[in-house]
Amino acid sequence: MSIFGNIISKLFGHSKAEAAPATPPAGGAPAAPTPGATTTAAAPAAGGAAPAPTALKDVDVASILDGLVAKQGQKLDWRHSIVDLLKTLDLDSSLTARKELASELHYSGSTDDTATMNVWLIKQVLAKLAENGGKLPADLVH
Repeated sequence: MSIFGNIISKLFGHSKAEAAPATPPAGGAPAAPTPGATTTAAAPAAGGAAPAPTALKDVDVASILDGLVAKQGQKLDWRHSIVDLLKTLDLDSSLTARKELASELHYSGSTDDTATMNVWLIKQVLAKLAENGGKLPADLVH
Protein backbone atom coordinates (compact mmCIF):
# COMPACT_ATOMS: atom_id res chain seq x y z
CA MET A 1 0.00 0.00 0.00
CA SER A 2 1.15 3.53 -0.66
CA ILE A 3 2.26 5.82 2.13
CA PHE A 4 -0.68 8.16 1.50
CA GLY A 5 -2.94 5.09 1.51
CA ASN A 6 -1.51 4.19 4.92
CA ILE A 7 -2.28 7.70 6.17
CA ILE A 8 -5.89 7.39 4.98
CA SER A 9 -6.21 3.90 6.50
CA LYS A 10 -4.89 5.03 9.87
CA LEU A 11 -7.29 7.98 9.99
CA PHE A 12 -10.23 5.94 8.74
CA GLY A 13 -9.46 3.19 11.25
CA HIS A 14 -9.42 5.65 14.14
CA SER A 15 -12.69 7.12 12.93
CA LYS A 16 -14.33 3.68 12.90
CA ALA A 17 -12.94 2.89 16.35
CA GLU A 18 -14.52 6.07 17.72
CA ALA A 19 -17.87 5.12 16.20
CA ALA A 20 -17.79 1.54 17.53
CA PRO A 21 -19.68 0.77 20.74
CA ALA A 22 -17.52 0.78 23.86
CA THR A 23 -19.02 -2.47 25.16
CA PRO A 24 -20.28 -5.52 23.30
CA PRO A 25 -24.00 -6.34 23.31
CA ALA A 26 -25.31 -8.37 26.28
CA GLY A 27 -23.93 -11.90 26.22
CA GLY A 28 -20.83 -10.81 24.32
CA ALA A 29 -22.26 -11.97 20.99
CA PRO A 30 -23.14 -9.68 18.10
CA ALA A 31 -26.79 -8.75 17.86
CA ALA A 32 -28.78 -10.84 15.40
CA PRO A 33 -30.05 -8.99 12.35
CA THR A 34 -33.72 -8.24 12.11
CA PRO A 35 -35.45 -10.84 9.89
CA GLY A 36 -35.70 -9.54 6.35
CA ALA A 37 -33.21 -6.72 7.02
CA THR A 38 -30.20 -6.30 4.81
CA THR A 39 -26.82 -5.17 5.95
CA THR A 40 -24.33 -3.06 4.06
CA ALA A 41 -21.26 -3.80 6.14
CA ALA A 42 -18.48 -5.35 4.15
CA ALA A 43 -16.91 -8.53 5.44
CA PRO A 44 -13.27 -8.24 6.48
CA ALA A 45 -10.74 -9.18 3.85
CA ALA A 46 -8.74 -12.37 4.17
CA GLY A 47 -6.51 -12.22 7.20
CA GLY A 48 -9.06 -10.23 9.20
CA ALA A 49 -8.03 -6.81 7.92
CA ALA A 50 -10.65 -4.47 6.55
CA PRO A 51 -10.10 -3.27 2.99
CA ALA A 52 -8.46 0.14 2.59
CA PRO A 53 -10.99 2.94 2.25
CA THR A 54 -11.04 5.21 -0.77
CA ALA A 55 -12.37 8.28 1.08
CA LEU A 56 -12.58 9.58 4.61
CA LYS A 57 -16.28 10.52 4.37
CA ASP A 58 -16.37 13.53 6.73
CA VAL A 59 -13.86 12.20 9.24
CA ASP A 60 -12.79 14.91 11.73
CA VAL A 61 -9.09 14.61 10.95
CA ALA A 62 -7.98 17.38 13.33
CA SER A 63 -9.82 15.84 16.27
CA ILE A 64 -8.36 12.39 15.60
CA LEU A 65 -4.82 13.69 15.21
CA ASP A 66 -5.07 15.93 18.28
CA GLY A 67 -6.27 12.93 20.28
CA LEU A 68 -3.40 10.79 19.05
CA VAL A 69 -0.87 13.50 19.92
CA ALA A 70 -2.30 13.68 23.45
CA LYS A 71 -1.81 9.92 23.83
CA GLN A 72 1.76 10.07 22.46
CA GLY A 73 3.09 12.16 25.31
CA GLN A 74 5.36 14.04 22.89
CA LYS A 75 5.08 17.52 21.44
CA LEU A 76 4.12 16.78 17.83
CA ASP A 77 3.04 19.56 15.45
CA TRP A 78 1.15 17.58 12.80
CA ARG A 79 -0.38 20.79 11.42
CA HIS A 80 2.98 22.09 10.15
CA SER A 81 5.37 19.12 10.04
CA ILE A 82 5.07 16.10 7.78
CA VAL A 83 7.49 14.25 10.07
CA ASP A 84 5.26 14.93 13.08
CA LEU A 85 2.14 13.96 11.13
CA LEU A 86 3.68 10.61 10.22
CA LYS A 87 4.90 10.08 13.80
CA THR A 88 1.44 10.92 15.13
CA LEU A 89 0.02 8.13 12.97
CA ASP A 90 2.85 5.77 13.95
CA LEU A 91 4.10 5.62 10.36
CA ASP A 92 7.66 5.67 9.03
CA SER A 93 8.85 9.30 8.97
CA SER A 94 12.31 8.58 7.57
CA LEU A 95 13.72 10.58 4.67
CA THR A 96 13.30 7.54 2.44
CA ALA A 97 9.59 7.30 3.32
CA ARG A 98 9.10 11.04 2.77
CA LYS A 99 10.83 10.84 -0.62
CA GLU A 100 8.51 7.95 -1.53
CA LEU A 101 5.50 10.01 -0.43
CA ALA A 102 6.78 12.95 -2.50
CA SER A 103 6.99 10.65 -5.52
CA GLU A 104 3.45 9.34 -4.92
CA LEU A 105 2.13 12.90 -4.76
CA HIS A 106 4.12 13.96 -7.86
CA TYR A 107 6.56 16.37 -6.23
CA SER A 108 8.54 18.03 -9.02
CA GLY A 109 11.22 19.72 -6.91
CA SER A 110 14.50 18.33 -5.69
CA THR A 111 14.14 15.73 -2.95
CA ASP A 112 17.63 16.75 -1.83
CA ASP A 113 16.13 20.06 -0.63
CA THR A 114 14.36 18.33 2.24
CA ALA A 115 13.10 21.50 3.93
CA THR A 116 11.24 22.64 0.80
CA MET A 117 10.02 19.11 0.12
CA ASN A 118 8.73 18.71 3.69
CA VAL A 119 6.79 22.00 3.56
CA TRP A 120 5.28 20.95 0.23
CA LEU A 121 4.43 17.49 1.58
CA ILE A 122 2.50 18.68 4.64
CA LYS A 123 0.49 21.11 2.51
CA GLN A 124 -0.23 18.44 -0.09
CA VAL A 125 -1.17 15.75 2.42
CA LEU A 126 -3.56 18.07 4.27
CA ALA A 127 -5.10 19.21 0.97
CA LYS A 128 -5.51 15.60 -0.21
CA LEU A 129 -7.09 14.61 3.12
CA ALA A 130 -9.61 17.42 2.65
CA GLU A 131 -10.22 16.38 -0.98
CA ASN A 132 -10.99 12.87 0.25
CA GLY A 133 -13.64 14.06 2.71
CA GLY A 134 -11.49 14.73 5.76
CA LYS A 135 -12.63 17.66 7.88
CA LEU A 136 -9.82 20.09 8.68
CA PRO A 137 -9.75 23.68 9.92
CA ALA A 138 -9.95 26.11 6.96
CA ASP A 139 -6.57 27.66 7.80
CA LEU A 140 -4.84 24.32 7.18
CA VAL A 141 -6.22 23.71 3.70
CA HIS A 142 -4.70 26.14 1.21
